[in-house]
Amino acid sequence: MRIGFTGTMSVGKTTLVNALKELPEFKDYKFKTERSKYLRDLGIPLNTDSTIKGQIVFMAERASELFHPNIITDRTIIDVIAFTKLSPTIKDSSKIKFTKLASQLIEEYDYIFYISPDGVELEDNGVRTTDSGYRDKIDEEIQDVIYNHEDLIKNLIELNGSVEERIKKVKQFLSL
Repeated sequence: MRIGFTGTMSVGKTTLVNALKELPEFKDYKFKTERSKYLRDLGIPLNTDSTIKGQIVFMAERASELFHPNIITDRTIIDVIAFTKLSPTIKDSSKIKFTKLASQLIEEYDYIFYISPDGVELEDNGVRTTDSGYRDKIDEEIQDVIYNHEDLIKNLIELNGSVEERIKKVKQFLSL
């Protein structure tokens, strides 16, 4: 199964994926987590500074993950589309073309878990922005991408609560 977690920054996607990695039920899965520090150090602009070239790199990463039959990732193509659509430096015509291309990958996920930012404090990891207004805009855009592509989404589940509560819900929906 191809399982992706989507949500705005600092909602616990990476924490959740790392917790799942420790469970025996997921021993046959490959796990992919955020590489923002590495990509930033390569000179790829992140957050509000994203460019079309940078977003193409992020799309390629998400696409490469989908070659694995059993993968759990803390980012989806939905996240990439949302950040692209909110970038002030990417031309509108490029955003439209990018979204059209990238959205073709959404149906590759067997399960997409949306993690709500409600009740989750914004943390500074030294890479992502700590602008709460931008965080909210990304969340709104992610929800908009989900709504506009719901015909491509096989299984969409919203998660909230503690890591333990989220793990329980993930296992429940995956029948583990």
